[in-house]
Amino acid sequence: MATKIRLQRHGKKGKPFYKIVAADSRAKRDGKFIEILGSYNPTTVPATIELDVDRAVYWLQTGAEPTDTVKSILQFKGALYKKHLLRGVAKEAMTLEEAEAKFEAWIASKNTVIESAQENAKNKKLEFYKASVQAGKERAEARIAAKQVVEEVAAEEPATEEAAEAEENSAE
Repeated sequence: MATKIRLQRHGKKGKPFYKIVAADSRAKRDGKFIEILGSYNPTTVPATIELDVDRAVYWLQTGAEPTDTVKSILQFKGALYKKHLLRGVAKEAMTLEEAEAKFEAWIASKNTVIESAQENAKNKKLEFYKASVQAGKERAEARIAAKQVVEEVAAEEPATEEAAEAEENSAE
C-alpha cells in the first residue's frame, strides 16, 4: 500500500483548517485515513502548526511520501531533520543520545529565531502605528494652520473691499 502524508481540509468556506494525516494514496483527499499526525491552521497569524514529530518520523521511515505543503511543514517542525539524524544512528555514524542532543539544540535555535522574528514583526507594527499617529498629528496641525490663514485673509478682505468701495464712490 502506497502511503502519503497529506492535508485533510476542514472548516467553513474561506476559513480552512487542515489535519495532517497519513493516508492511503488511493483514498480521497478528505476521505479515509490511517492516522492523524497533527493540525495546520493557516488563517492565524502566524500560522498554527501542531505536529507529533515522532509519529511523522515513523511514517517517513516506513516510506510515506509527504505532499509539497506537508513537506515544508515537516521541514519547519524538524521531522525531516530528525529522520536524517536517525538514519545516521542506523548507519552507526552517531549514537541515539548524540542525535537527540543535536535535535534538541536545533529546536532551541529554531525557537529563538522564531521568537526574534515575531518580536521584530511586533516592533515594526508598533513603529508603523507610531508613524501613522505622527502623520495624523502633522496633517491636523497643517489643517489648523491653513484654517488660520484663511481666517486671517477673510478678516483682511472686508477692509480692502470697503477701501475699494470708497475709492469707487470718490471716483464718481
